[in-house]
Order: sequence, then structure tokens, then C-alpha cells
Amino acid sequence: MSDNLNNNVVPEGSDDEYIAGSCNIGIREVRRRQLVGGIGLFLTLSTVFGFYRQHTSHLARLSTFLPALVMSIGYLQARKKFCLAFGLSGLFNFGKLGSTKRVISEEDRRIDRQAAIRLLFQAAALAAAVTALVFLLPIGTK
Repeated sequence: MSDNLNNNVVPEGSDDEYIAGSCNIGIREVRRRQLVGGIGLFLTLSTVFGFYRQHTSHLARLSTFLPALVMSIGYLQARKKFCLAFGLSGLFNFGKLGSTKRVISEEDRRIDRQAAIRLLFQAAALAAAVTALVFLLPIGTK
């Protein structure tokens, strides 16, 4: 493996290619992130439904943030084909689940860390927006 990982790291002609700060996961990893996003969506909707059934206070509705964050991180990673944890750790994977490879270039690792932090802030902003919406919902309090 060469030191320059901006070149293809999978067979020629494949749609999966490591691009620092833009793409560090292949289709199997994307599907896993979609699953995480779906679980987060289910948990978020279940939480909101529970608030509705229990006539929960506005303050308690702030707990929507965690499941909304799980949902946001999962879906943003899948959409961007970029794993937050891999970006922070200097890894990528376009093969079997669990078979990661290390990014060799220090510059590429720095770019990946910056992209991972940006993704985390975007996910937190999205989760905060969902939480604010739930907070403002007129679902009645006790």
C-alpha cells in the first residue's frame, strides 16, 4: 500500500474510493449507518409518542435530544459516506464489516478529523432542531 491514499484503494472501476474528508466507508458500512439512523428514528418517535401519552412536561421533552442525535449521526454518516468514528481514528473500510484499514497520510488524517468534527456538529444541530420542535409541540402537560 502506498503512502498516498488519495488514489483508489479498491479495485479499479469501483464506486468506492477513499477520499480524505469526504468518503471513508463503502456500501456495507453505509447500510450499517442507515440501520443506526433507523433505530434512532424509531427511538425518537417512541419518545415523542410516550410524551403524548403521558402528557409530559416541556422540560422532560429535552430528553428527545439523545435519540435524535443517534438518528442524525446515523443518517448523516450514511448520506455522506463518511464515518465519524473512522474519521477521528484515521481509518476507512470499503470491504467486509470490521475489516478497517489505516489512513497512512498525516494530512489525510487531519482532514478526516476535521470532517468528523463538522459531521458531529451538524448532527448535534439537527438533533437540537428536532428537540426544539418536540419541546414546542402542543401535546398537553399534567
